[in-house]
Amino acid sequence: MKNKNVLTKKYHTIFLWCILAALFIFPALDFSQYVYRICVISVLYAILAMSLNLISGVAGQISLGHIAYYGIGAYTSALLCVNFGVSVWVGILVAFLVSMIFGLLIALPTLKLSGGYLAILTMSFAEIIRLILLNWTSVTRGPMGILNIPKPQLFGYRIRSSSAYLWLVLVIAVLVYVVLHNLIHSRFGRNLKAIRDDEISSEAMGIHVYRHKVIAFVISTGIAGVAGALYASYMEFIDPTSFISDESTVILSMVVLGGMGNMKGSILAAFLLTVLPEALRSFSNYRMLVYGVVLVVMMMLKITDWSALKRAFKAAVTLKKERGDE
Repeated sequence: MKNKNVLTKKYHTIFLWCILAALFIFPALDFSQYVYRICVISVLYAILAMSLNLISGVAGQISLGHIAYYGIGAYTSALLCVNFGVSVWVGILVAFLVSMIFGLLIALPTLKLSGGYLAILTMSFAEIIRLILLNWTSVTRGPMGILNIPKPQLFGYRIRSSSAYLWLVLVIAVLVYVVLHNLIHSRFGRNLKAIRDDEISSEAMGIHVYRHKVIAFVISTGIAGVAGALYASYMEFIDPTSFISDESTVILSMVVLGGMGNMKGSILAAFLLTVLPEALRSFSNYRMLVYGVVLVVMMMLKITDWSALKRAFKAAVTLKKERGDE
């Protein structure tokens, strides 16, 4: 057991070093703006997937309305920056707090439910938020969206290019990963896993099930709000079409594909499900069919299962050695 824990810690350290290498090397390379744009969106989806994984993967509560808090964060930050001229950093902080408040207001009544009932209620909330963004034209400008959202400024330098923005979102993604990793491996995280496995037994052992689920939900929605604020600042324009309910399903697919409770898997799945549709554009009309088939195959092979990846790597190394001996 001790050797297994040492091995797990070793792979965790390697993974963090890979993130840091990408943080310092990739943005400095000379790729097209299109490539950097896809990378920025992938990192934002990774943040969303990690935040949803705290609710659905660790706590076991299926939410289909996560995109609502993404939209709340985006519009909160955009309205503050455009209408009141506040700093983007202040907008991100306020977006975090407002998303947490909305998460608390939804969590208090809904987390007394579970399963399909919770999924339907959260999905309904996401649709309500979309309709508010679409029809409250005096505030949100409705389908016209919000224009001229400013870019963040750091030490007097305005972050304008996609490559520079990639540095920013990568740093925030690493911070989110570290915070959630430590949270999951704390006593609070172990209680959440116990609640996921058996709520009745957890309650009998003295764990306050309802309180733990509410806290996890609020933290998750706050992180989603930060991702939304970053998205609004990066795109410089937002409208309600970016926050439709279907996006919640995409984010949940990333969580399921990456492994419930596996933050590293969520990151990998977010990149795969963001890059894959772009890579399949050459298939034109058959793109979504190929995309669906690839997803099914990935689920069957558990391609984002890290133990499976390690086994596949060892098998490839062994096969190469055998061929070398021949």
